[in-house]
Amino acid sequence: MCGFTGLFMPRLTRAPSGEISPALLHHMTDAIAHRGPDDEGFHIEPGIGLGFRRLSIIDLAAGHQPMGNEDASVMIVFNGEIYNFQALRDELRALGHIFATHCDTEVIIHGWESWGLAVLDRLDGFFAFALWDRMQGSLLLARDRLGKKPLYYGVAPDGTLAFGSELAALTPVPGLTDALDPAALEDYLAFGYVPDPASIYQRIRKLPPAHFMLITADDPRPAPRRYWTLPPPDATSTTMNEAVDILRTRLDAAVSARMIADVPLGAFLSGGIDSGAILALAARHAAASGKGPLQSFTIGFPGPTDERAAAAAMAGHCGATHVTEAVAPGDVIDAARHQAEIFGEPFGDHSSVPSLAVARLARTGVKVALSGDGGDEVFGGYRRYRWHSIADQARRLLPDRARRALLAPIAAAYPKLDRAPSWLRAKTTLTEISLDSAHGYYRTVCKLQDDERRGLMTPRLKSLLDGHDPAAGIVAALDTEADPLRAAQLVDLATYLPGDILVKVDRTSMRSGVEVRSPLLDPALVAWGMGLPPQLKLQAGQGKSILRQAVAPLLPRAVLDRPKQGFVAPLSAELRRAAPRLRGTLLGPAMLDTGWFDGAAIGRMIDQHESGQHDHGWKLWHLLVLEGFLARHAGAAAGRAHPALVA
Repeated sequence: MCGFTGLFMPRLTRAPSGEISPALLHHMTDAIAHRGPDDEGFHIEPGIGLGFRRLSIIDLAAGHQPMGNEDASVMIVFNGEIYNFQALRDELRALGHIFATHCDTEVIIHGWESWGLAVLDRLDGFFAFALWDRMQGSLLLARDRLGKKPLYYGVAPDGTLAFGSELAALTPVPGLTDALDPAALEDYLAFGYVPDPASIYQRIRKLPPAHFMLITADDPRPAPRRYWTLPPPDATSTTMNEAVDILRTRLDAAVSARMIADVPLGAFLSGGIDSGAILALAARHAAASGKGPLQSFTIGFPGPTDERAAAAAMAGHCGATHVTEAVAPGDVIDAARHQAEIFGEPFGDHSSVPSLAVARLARTGVKVALSGDGGDEVFGGYRRYRWHSIADQARRLLPDRARRALLAPIAAAYPKLDRAPSWLRAKTTLTEISLDSAHGYYRTVCKLQDDERRGLMTPRLKSLLDGHDPAAGIVAALDTEADPLRAAQLVDLATYLPGDILVKVDRTSMRSGVEVRSPLLDPALVAWGMGLPPQLKLQAGQGKSILRQAVAPLLPRAVLDRPKQGFVAPLSAELRRAAPRLRGTLLGPAMLDTGWFDGAAIGRMIDQHESGQHDHGWKLWHLLVLEGFLARHAGAAAGRAHPALVA
């Protein structure tokens, strides 16, 4: 719902005047104006400057930010929603605090005054914020438990700490975006996004989910510290029926809490179980409160993955007013190069294209939309979870030495049959089983495998990487958990969810002026769901078993029986037709002038794709996204030579 920026000059690095540049702070805030089209505000005093852009959701008249306490000795800029703010406000009033607004932001200010850092444990919602306490001379930066809202920061060469809601907010700060991070670039090529806490720039970091930084004027070193972690699984035996009853109660409460708004509220709707269940529950609460029917929104790309008919049937079942739109895929190359403008760094998830389209459609009717994000991660819905569990069972049947000796050579010799029937494409499965569990799962989520990725690099880039291994984070996370399903889920909650899914949702919705709320990612619900035994999630080769049973009474049979589909774009055919233009783009100066990429290797990949020898569609899309970012970065670097652009 908003965006913020800030500059902090610790005493140890502060210029004699200690003045923050208003022009720079305004420039940073203007860069994220799309996050808050309704209002803007600034607070500047010696050593600290805060900027804000507001998308008004609660207390439309009095929620102006930066917001302060009675004497403005504590100031905050806040992005998100606190669902339990009314209960916290009552508790703080009993302690003697006086509230000037009905806005959820104010409870953080007074909560800090009474509870200090413990206020973070009391907040139920999603958020990122910066809180300045003049009396203590401290700056608190914090991010919600699952990473729904972003927070970037970096220390400029002059010692100034800059922070903001998007990378775009930090690009005007001199010295922060001069150098790219080669390790982050390789991570992007491996995963299709840059995992926390890195960014594509060496001097800019992301505050990880469930972390805070408390920075004082005399100790300016940013040091992220964790304030929340998932509890261990509950050892208490739970039957499916008991768990289903609990899930229904928890999910209903999570939906109800997310319907507080002083503006129109609707729902994103696909043809699947998760978004259908959220709409059904929200429609019930809307009817019970006397509100009119909810609006639901769906977009479709003509073709086999078009979900408009299934979504319309679900909306009719719930009594929602359904809004749908057909969207042409458009120019694939232009869409890829546009990603850098939206995300600020390379971001390869092509489903961001329909996500942006449905957010724009929703903005025609509402300011807040509920979504079904999180069901797959929490309740084991991804197909890769099933395959990883099966592969782990196979590993247990063969000793490590036998697997490496027998399966690894077979996998290496097995042909890569991209266009063959699925039952003939065994190379990936054989390779995964030949590896240990952690490296096997890494290969499952990897977009460009190690040999393919390194084959595109010049010796110069390889030397800059200095042995960097994108698998290290996944291996470390998986090695701490014995159960293969929970291990894979923990990895995704730590990497894929905050690095890909939630980034996609936040940037596309904020670009459109819509706040998205995800009931299935209620932290208490996530903690409970992650603690369930695996047999309640995976049954008879089907994921999300418990969620299916819990929401079955809410959904038509056709929705429950419909196979999981997801968005699949016709990238391969489009890029095959666009091969000549593809060569001109990927073999142009943006990629090759870096000295990091082997033009001949990229050319061979394009040739193989154009001829149909291999399907490199998704790999070429990721390279196009990277090329678009590098072109934008090179243009910005040239612009930095002109002082007017950083004034």
